[in-house]
Amino acid sequence: MRIIAISLLRAFWNKHPQAEMPLRAWYAEASRADWKNPADIKAAYRNASFLPGNRVVFNIKGNDYRLIVAVHYNRGMMFVRFVGTHAEYDRIDAGTI
Repeated sequence: MRIIAISLLRAFWNKHPQAEMPLRAWYAEASRADWKNPADIKAAYRNASFLPGNRVVFNIKGNDYRLIVAVHYNRGMMFVRFVGTHAEYDRIDAGTI
């Protein structure tokens, strides 16, 4: 998958250094993946949640952080829509971000 906006991930881990390694690990795995549908993601990430609009929520670092991406399966692309702490995630509408 091609991941768009790694700069958002980088900016987040610069503010939250403990998130750097888990986010880098997610990025490495996702960029090598060839996910064609939600079941492919679920096979790799059992705790992933799926929202309308092809959005996927990943728990990062034992659910300390949340990552929301919009997936375009047919183009093999993921767009980072949100990365934040669990508390920040609770204050947003994950379905529209």
